[in-house]
Amino acid sequence: MKFYKFFMPLILVCYINAYAQTNVANANRHQEMMNIILQKPKKEIKTIGILVYEGFNNLDAMGPYQILKQISGAKTFLIAKNRGLVKNNSGVRIQVDTTTDEVNNLDIIVIPGGALETLLLTKDTSILNWIKLIDKKSIYTTSVCTGAWILGATGILKDKNATTNWYRADEMLLMYGAKFKEERWVKDGKYWTSAGVTAGMDMSLAIIDDLLGRQYTEAIMLDLEYNPKPPYLGGTPKTTDPLVADMMKEMYDMVMLPMIEKEKLRLINK
Repeated sequence: MKFYKFFMPLILVCYINAYAQTNVANANRHQEMMNIILQKPKKEIKTIGILVYEGFNNLDAMGPYQILKQISGAKTFLIAKNRGLVKNNSGVRIQVDTTTDEVNNLDIIVIPGGALETLLLTKDTSILNWIKLIDKKSIYTTSVCTGAWILGATGILKDKNATTNWYRADEMLLMYGAKFKEERWVKDGKYWTSAGVTAGMDMSLAIIDDLLGRQYTEAIMLDLEYNPKPPYLGGTPKTTDPLVADMMKEMYDMVMLPMIEKEKLRLINK
């Protein structure tokens, strides 16, 4: 009995202390979690606009949309020349409720790529002028895939490092005075460009990291379970079977090269 009377208060005190320490540790850990969620970006981002047009590549636009919309407090939306349904290059029609005429300021602008329609847009003066207007005040001006062709056509990328879709990449960027870098994504000041299609997601994650740091970025990656493991090493001309790479280039050439050559002549004679 004496043993019980002596040790029970001591055991109770130890238990209370351990319980309190556990609660403090849990509270501290919870606060650390909240700090990640509620932290403010290094630069205030209120508006993120993604330009879409007939024939745009769906993942070029929707990959960055899915990632960048997770910047707390920012409004992310699609913008087109005209309000209504816009058909992407897979034939899917997407409703767009905001027009370029209604937007004169964005913190982040994303320009997705496509194919023939993208080349046509490089000649659309109203779109090019709108991009230049947005660029005057933007915090990030970005492109995905061949969207760099559109950005290049504005003159914004002149003398800047940039990347784009692998197809005739060096040739296309040189045409607009940019310096091609064979990278997944390239940052030159506020200008961020990414290689083909899926690279837009990597670029968007890098922008999140630039704004909010590693833990916030990892949270988004986990939310998307973003951990690519393709069945083969490939996806770039250097890592793809040479026969397959040549086949793809020839396929693109049959459709794209005549228009590219015309564009070169137009720029030379401009």
